[in-house]
Amino acid sequence: MKIVVVKLGSSVIAPQGFLSPSIIAQLVRDFLAAESKGYKVVIVSSGAIACGLNKLGYKRRPQDMHSLMALSSLGQIMLMDIYAQKFKKHKKLCAQILLTWDDFDNRKRFLNAKYTINKLLNMGVVPIINENDAVSCDEIRFGENDRLAALVADLISAQELVLLSNVEGLIEGDKVIRQVQQIDSKIFQLAKKGGNAFTAGGMVSKLEAAKIATSAGIKTAIANGKSKGVLLKLLEGEAAGTVFLPLGGAAPARKRWIAFGKKVRGKVYIDDGAKEAILNKGKSLLSVGIIKVEGEFKKKDAVEVLDKDGRVCGCGIINYSCEELADLGGKKFTKEVVHRDNFVRR
Repeated sequence: MKIVVVKLGSSVIAPQGFLSPSIIAQLVRDFLAAESKGYKVVIVSSGAIACGLNKLGYKRRPQDMHSLMALSSLGQIMLMDIYAQKFKKHKKLCAQILLTWDDFDNRKRFLNAKYTINKLLNMGVVPIINENDAVSCDEIRFGENDRLAALVADLISAQELVLLSNVEGLIEGDKVIRQVQQIDSKIFQLAKKGGNAFTAGGMVSKLEAAKIATSAGIKTAIANGKSKGVLLKLLEGEAAGTVFLPLGGAAPARKRWIAFGKKVRGKVYIDDGAKEAILNKGKSLLSVGIIKVEGEFKKKDAVEVLDKDGRVCGCGIINYSCEELADLGGKKFTKEVVHRDNFVRR
């Protein structure tokens, strides 16, 4: 089963805050055309907050968290109603899945989400996924669906991720870069943070999502969602948007979950001996190598591991809470703080 995850930005389906049924209708036809080519389509759709803004006549996106949460709960109904109507015309069913970052942070919920999406695909139902903005502050604070789409693509082992927005792709000068082999600092320098009164995110968030997906071996593209038939062009290998090639040697699924799915709750600074041990000798991180601890975290949370100069070494699942780790300081005996199997180098 070939799976493509398609992320739709607010700028595509709700330009200037006005939900466009005609654009959604065209996109639905594109999704069904992709299915006729042997793909299963999973949609990650923005637009709920923009729909809520329009319904209440707001001219600009509010800044306070609870207004955004309320607007999302209002707009989500409108958004799904339109999707359901457009799919129904083609005798196709769609289903809503609302996720929070906690659904990725918790391994059991992470796997439950995977099984649910796969079951819907096997039933011939199109999953439509969005962040559960109405209940999660973090969703709106970092409110863009690009990262969510990348995590979903990795979650269900998709072959391709397509991020549709109102841009043609990654631009250098006045030309679209058609293919990127590796997303490095030079590529990020080409991106400009952006957005408007009705959207969140920008090219930086799309590149971050592409980096997650390509690291998992998933081909990724950024393209203009208003360009008719762009999805099929990308799936058939035609020149459209910017394509980011998947990296070889993807880490095991569980390590990718640690690296990208779990939310980092704190920081642990280590000395040179510990750095050498975890990076070059494949050892676990022991308490004797810890210099300093920052943040509030509990056992089994993800923490960032940094060297004494503040350079990131990687991240891992911690075996102690921040309070317990502080109590270990200065003691001669050693404790395994992060097991090597639960550490991911960065």
